[in-house]
Amino acid sequence: MTQEINQKPAVGPVTQLLEKKIRKPDFHHYPDYFFSGFWIRFFAYLLDLICISAITGILLGLPANLIGLTKSSELVSVYGFLTLLIYLAYFILMTKMNHGQTIGKMAFGIRVVCFKEEELSWQTVLIREGACRFILRGSFFMIGYLITIFTPNKQHIGDYFSDTSVVTLNLLAAREGLV
Repeated sequence: MTQEINQKPAVGPVTQLLEKKIRKPDFHHYPDYFFSGFWIRFFAYLLDLICISAITGILLGLPANLIGLTKSSELVSVYGFLTLLIYLAYFILMTKMNHGQTIGKMAFGIRVVCFKEEELSWQTVLIREGACRFILRGSFFMIGYLITIFTPNKQHIGDYFSDTSVVTLNLLAAREGLV
């Protein structure tokens, strides 16, 4: 006597982990061409570095020259630590206070958006601009920015950790009919 047993595959925790889940963003879901590419982001970053150099020169350079401090870019020196602090504070505060834009991003018409939040939260900004910029600032780790070229939403490593990307404002304005 044979019995046919119709068993459905067990749906356990292991099976649920192995299933591919398609995540759709809650906010800021745009076509691929809305996302800013590597080069425009690179030039915006260069402009930001010029601004940071000017701020560092004013806040640290002049007093360091008057006191006679050596200007070492190493993190172990006071000057190097304060330079790093200005670098991170610039990106964190500008991105949060200007709705995802630094001076470089403003000049090139691009903006950081989050896929999970309508407005960037402090947590998102601190992860993207604080922790990830700290890690990616080293010459070897700058390779993490090159990933932008190959990803569909033009995300670098910091964008992946914070669920963000950078979009072109002119395309957003055209989509909303503001142009």
